[in-house]
Amino acid sequence: MSEQFWWYVSRSSGIVAWALLSFSVIVGLLMATRAVSRLTTRPWLLDVHRFSSGLAVVFTAIHMVALWADNYVHFAWAELFVPMASEWRPGAVAWGIVAMYLLVAVEVTSLALPRLPRRWWRRVHFASLPLWAMGTYHGLVAGTDRGNDLLRAATLVVISLVAGLTLVLLAAAATHRPSRSRAAAGRRVSGDPADGKVLAAPQER
Repeated sequence: MSEQFWWYVSRSSGIVAWALLSFSVIVGLLMATRAVSRLTTRPWLLDVHRFSSGLAVVFTAIHMVALWADNYVHFAWAELFVPMASEWRPGAVAWGIVAMYLLVAVEVTSLALPRLPRRWWRRVHFASLPLWAMGTYHGLVAGTDRGNDLLRAATLVVISLVAGLTLVLLAAAATHRPSRSRAAAGRRVSGDPADGKVLAAPQER
């Protein structure tokens, strides 16, 4: 057991990191789609979202340190930070490394939000879904627990939830965009001062 301690730590911390990331993504999508209106408007839900993503970073760091310390599958520092440098399933490991960088970028920009333009933060935050997809692929292909029936069932449920909420968010954005365009066009035609351009009144004949 002592010889395989770090191997077990790396496996368990990787699963916990993915679970926390998945939870944070689902909470973020719930808030963005307002799928549960009474719940998603409460300020504490944003704190839960931030706390779970921060813990995901912590367990990702534990996962990487445990991989470096383990002797079963040796990972040097370069193999932990450079995509395709690992001989152990290089493709899947590379996706995990890219997901780690994106996770750090999302977390750092979220912490620095008061000092950043909101549009910059929003653009970086959109990487949450790709990084979650990369992390999921990394766990399914590179992880040694991918054959566990319980983990596979949980992964399927999470994928279904994220995919469903993403479709709801895209549908809401698609329906909201035309309504804003029609409202803007209506302001231009009616000469709404809010549009900044008032049409001249027709001359009397």
